[in-house]
Amino acid sequence: MNADSVSYGVTQGTRDESPRLKARAAGVLYVVAVVTAVFAEFIAPRKLGVVAADVIPVACYAAVTLLLYLILRPVHRGVAVAAVVFGLVGLTFEAVQLKPHGVNVGMTCHAVFCLLIGYLMSKSSFLPRILGVLMSIAGLIWLIYLAPSLAKSVSPYNSAVGLLAEALPMLWLLVMGVNVPRWRQQAGAAEV
Repeated sequence: MNADSVSYGVTQGTRDESPRLKARAAGVLYVVAVVTAVFAEFIAPRKLGVVAADVIPVACYAAVTLLLYLILRPVHRGVAVAAVVFGLVGLTFEAVQLKPHGVNVGMTCHAVFCLLIGYLMSKSSFLPRILGVLMSIAGLIWLIYLAPSLAKSVSPYNSAVGLLAEALPMLWLLVMGVNVPRWRQQAGAAEV
């Protein structure tokens, strides 16, 4: 074996693992974001402090948003870009807690993000379609935040169901990752 074939093997192996590693990283960061947010909101709001309570979940979910873009852009680049925009705008509204007329704009943008990610997951050849269905269900549930009085009347049930529907696809990414050969096939077709 010469140096070129060894170098090719290392490069090829790294490229093969890249989408799986990105998927698992997205899963880990999602778990950190949710656990930190729940801990700060319900368990020990004063112990975590403002930085941990606000910055960590938003920063982690911003990274999740970008990783999901990288994973899902071979499915449809335009939809993936739109998902990133809605995701990051929603995170910005969540970070500053801006709620004009009582409407949680951050969660509404997050709803659209989940619907777009759900569509991409459903159309991908490298993830089970049920993950896209679950993410879309989460998006529909988060749309309830468009009607503050309705959201308040069904809380905390809407949050529990929405969080579960969103968490299951993310936990799949953490544990299983993506089907790398199918990801590469769909990515190759997207480049043509």
